[in-house]
Amino acid sequence: MINGILGIKVGMTQLFEKDGTAVPATVIKAGPCVIVQKKTAAHDGYDAVQLGLVQFVADKRVKKGMQGHFKKANVSPVRFLKEFRLQESAESTQVGSKVLVDQFSPSDSVDVSGVSKGKGFAGVIKRHNFRGGAATHGSMFHRAPGSIGASAFPSRVLKGMRAAGHMGQDNVTTKNLQVVRVDVEKNLLIVRGAVPGANGGYVVIRKKS
Repeated sequence: MINGILGIKVGMTQLFEKDGTAVPATVIKAGPCVIVQKKTAAHDGYDAVQLGLVQFVADKRVKKGMQGHFKKANVSPVRFLKEFRLQESAESTQVGSKVLVDQFSPSDSVDVSGVSKGKGFAGVIKRHNFRGGAATHGSMFHRAPGSIGASAFPSRVLKGMRAAGHMGQDNVTTKNLQVVRVDVEKNLLIVRGAVPGANGGYVVIRKKS
């Protein structure tokens, strides 16, 4: 059985519990997905399936190599593909089969992975939460990183030194999010809390075993 699904982050909202408590929640359009490829331990060394999120894609947007990949599976081209490992090769997971959001139910625990928002070039205070220097009159050290190494030994900057640079657009996984509601008709999955990425970004939802 496939323990996950692909989706698109719709946005955040809030739900109200019976006692009136407001609960922050994220709406995800989860699926429908289709199995594009199946891997077996005998042929590939492990059991897995490649899922594709069903979306319309113009033929001119698909490279020839991928066109052959989809044609072999006899499925329409998709934009977003992801591989899911299987504990064992299941007969029900055949190429072309649909994977829907109905596998989830309220109170399930899931891990959601996505690409975080890009922040561009950021300094050490924003990027690494440095404290910065004094803000008093006469100080010339406010948002600078300070010393990054010694001149005599080792006469170089050590690897891993925290510095200013590109921030965001990292693969991030938020773990142990609780499923609040499931709308099978609209393919919607509502989870408690926030998930990585901007609205409209692709996410991978994996159900905790």
